[in-house]
Amino acid sequence: MQKHTRSMLDELDELLIHRDKENIIESRAVNIISSAINLIQLIRESYDVDTAGELERRLLNAIRSQDAQKFARGIRKLKEARNEE
Repeated sequence: MQKHTRSMLDELDELLIHRDKENIIESRAVNIISSAINLIQLIRESYDVDTAGELERRLLNAIRSQDAQKFARGIRKLKEARNEE
């Protein structure tokens, strides 16, 4: 009597939970939105109203245009302005 042995990869493959794209997208979106809300709250706590408003606007525009550098430039300008003072 010969025992049929399975490889560990076969066993892991059977245990692998297959999640559909909608669940992955929903999960990632919820995490990103929560992080963005936390970031906006931190911006509002750290800067005056005008500066916080400008940074929030830059954040949303960076997301819309898919260009993270738009937000980074805003932070860089703030750093330069503080260094000049």
